Amino acid sequence: MAEEPSGRRARARARRDPTEWHGQRIVTETDLGAVFAAEERDRRALTSKRIRHGVVLLLLVGLLGAAAFTAVGINRGDIRIAALEPTPRPTETCPAGPFDYQDPSSVTVNVYNSTDIEGLAGTAAGQLRERAFVVAEVGNRSVDPTGMTAIVVSGPDGKANAFTLQRTIPKSVYVVDKRKGRTIDIVLGSGFSAIAPAESVDKAPGGLVCFAPATPAPTPAPAK
Repeated sequence: MAEEPSGRRARARARRDPTEWHGQRIVTETDLGAVFAAEERDRRALTSKRIRHGVVLLLLVGLLGAAAFTAVGINRGDIRIAALEPTPRPTETCPAGPFDYQDPSSVTVNVYNSTDIEGLAGTAAGQLRERAFVVAEVGNRSVDPTGMTAIVVSGPDGKANAFTLQRTIPKSVYVVDKRKGRTIDIVLGSGFSAIAPAESVDKAPGGLVCFAPATPAPTPAPAK
């Protein structure tokens, strides 16, 4: 039987193509190089992906740690964020009263330090406790005025308590806010040194002081 032309053509192609042997594909060096190159690319891509994931994880852990540190600092009063604290401002109309001086043991006060003087709030709180005031909270608070003695803050129901504290801390100024109850705040400035001695406190009825007294200008020396 004569051999079919298609079979002869196939064998002729096989003899011409060195990559085929009896109809089977022979793996060449070029094929192996392509496989190894693809594996190397995959390995590098996997390594790069793992590195990116590791960096993202470290950043997330760092952010969580910073957030926790900041939250603890704010809670303890070590970190102050001015945007979170309302800035007390003098009232337009100062309550004239008259208000009666209250028993200090009935006055609850929060003591805040607005300066960089370490321990200022703690010192004032200790002095107020010795005078029988009830100190509730001691911490830090930012305010706009600088160089002032102190700011006394209360709600509408705490004006008599604020008056009592103002008589105890001369040169302090009063600010009203919308809080409920009679608890008051004292925000200390760099001008504060100590509360007034007990024997010098004026206990006569009177009004609140909403603006710091003006400091007289120094008298110029006579011309020579």
